[in-house]
Amino acid sequence: MDPMEFTLRKRLPRKLPKRRNDVYVNMKTDFRAQLARCQKLLDGGGQREICVHGLGLAINRAINIALQLQASSQGALQLAANTSTVELVDDLEPEEAGLGGAEPLTHTRNNSAIHIKVYYPDPQ
Repeated sequence: MDPMEFTLRKRLPRKLPKRRNDVYVNMKTDFRAQLARCQKLLDGGGQREICVHGLGLAINRAINIALQLQASSQGALQLAANTSTVELVDDLEPEEAGLGGAEPLTHTRNNSAIHIKVYYPDPQ
């Protein structure tokens, strides 16, 4: 089996259940737009906490968004970060149908993820 005879198709990662206060950060959307969405949820959306999720290359961007939110609140926001490993599945599809009926293959790999809880602490 020659790897040149297959096309790699990356499947979308399995997402956690989407809640109103979940923000999935990616590298395609503009940074300022993602930051503004988080700020809007905290200020006008009636949310006391949001969860910023980043996967792979977007981990740095998720951290940067959380730190920007904390800095713009003059320290009123707190952060709690958790890391995890996410299993991703890729499909290897044969490029030509004339390869003797080659079946599509799957390949699994692991990728790092971060989940940052950005919240206002309870007043005491």
